[in-house]
Amino acid sequence: MKVLFAMKFKRTMLLFLLALVVSTVIAEGPQTCAANLEAKCDGGSSDGWNGEFFPGISKIKYEGPTSKNPLSYKWYNAEEEILGKKMKDWFRFSVAFWHTFRGTGADPFGAPTKSWPWEDGTNSLAMAKRRMRAHFEFMNKLGVERWCFHDRDIAPDGKTLVETNANLDEVVALAKELQEETKIKLLWGTAQLFFHPRYMHGAATSSEVGVYAYAAAQVKKAIEVTHYLGGENYVFWGGREGYQSLLNTDMQRELDHLATFLKAAADYKKKIGFNGTLLIEPKPQEPTKHQYDWDAATAYAFLQKYGLLGEFKLNIECNHATLSGHSCHHELETARINGLLGNIDANTGDPQIGWDTDQFLTDIGEATLVMLSVVRNGGIAPGGFNFDAKLRRESTDVEDLFIAHISGMDTLARGLRNVVKLTEDGSLAELVRKRYQSFDTEIGALIEAGKADFETLEKKVMDWGEPSVPSGKQELAEMIFQSAL
Repeated sequence: MKVLFAMKFKRTMLLFLLALVVSTVIAEGPQTCAANLEAKCDGGSSDGWNGEFFPGISKIKYEGPTSKNPLSYKWYNAEEEILGKKMKDWFRFSVAFWHTFRGTGADPFGAPTKSWPWEDGTNSLAMAKRRMRAHFEFMNKLGVERWCFHDRDIAPDGKTLVETNANLDEVVALAKELQEETKIKLLWGTAQLFFHPRYMHGAATSSEVGVYAYAAAQVKKAIEVTHYLGGENYVFWGGREGYQSLLNTDMQRELDHLATFLKAAADYKKKIGFNGTLLIEPKPQEPTKHQYDWDAATAYAFLQKYGLLGEFKLNIECNHATLSGHSCHHELETARINGLLGNIDANTGDPQIGWDTDQFLTDIGEATLVMLSVVRNGGIAPGGFNFDAKLRRESTDVEDLFIAHISGMDTLARGLRNVVKLTEDGSLAELVRKRYQSFDTEIGALIEAGKADFETLEKKVMDWGEPSVPSGKQELAEMIFQSAL
């Protein structure tokens, strides 16, 4: 009993001393709070916070490959020039607000695991402003010059659309101030048209005209605030633009409605003088059984059918690519060769898990293939790389937010450096050139120009006899590629 009493007494004294320290810090000015929902973070700002959000973390710097400091860049050197551009201009990195500052660690089988120091457990307007301040401090310390958002992630819903729009305006006004203070720009904005129950049957493809109209009003406002914040792009992700069963679905009518919706968005963009690129983000399924923008090729066919080529480009997400049965490299190349590569959601999935896990890309080989497409495209401006990726459920330290982004940025930077090796070596490009060299002949040129008819080619075969077919040298190509890693 004496031992138990002594332990309780010590615990009481420690709590008293801790409270004394916290009250002293609050009285003296800037403070931080413990990572729990009971913490009171009252201060002088309008959002009830007066202090630094990441007090133990200074600005992240490039320290080179030999550094053992997890809070430093080993491969990403923003100002270093590579292949005619600064590294930062090849990537145009962006922090995604929804995963980084709204991610809770929840999954289909478990409750949230994260409670950041600045959170108070509410979705109030004051909390939204505090979150935005944390977001900009994070980006500033990370050294990232762009950000992106969904409308409902940065500002709470109100009881009416008017009230909701007013909430959004208030948070956007703060974001504008923070952009001007930090010189951080908006890469893109979008409307969240999948979470609210009204969108259970889709938004632009909903069977209810009232939902279609509400989605149009929401996108109108989201385009306006994106334009106000100087956004360079605007994204459409049709998370519920698809079907669960064809038995109760008029696919033709839904596709026509989706095209009409996108045409109206393109018209409104021009009406208000927004010069940003409109982007469609393909995904095959989840949450619907089938989404209409299944992959890059499907999206291209849709845009072509409805006369929207020239109005839209594609935002390729690597995790979505693998869910559609492709590699990220395949989707990027499909978009690139059709002139549609506009932006990249830099993430990856887990081959052992069947859903969209949105993990940070850390595979050097995949990053090198991604950068091969970007370099061949001459860059992706005015698009960029946004980290549509979230911490693992089990990662709950504030510093993990930094480590995850640093790792993703370093991985892509290393991929770019590997592309330099492949370019300087030239062996892979030469292997590909040799594989197709028979088309560099006179008859090959006629074929590629569409001037060799079947009769002409039949005569050639009569003269040549059975063609010899050389090796494709796949293993050699893979060896050359792996040697650059």
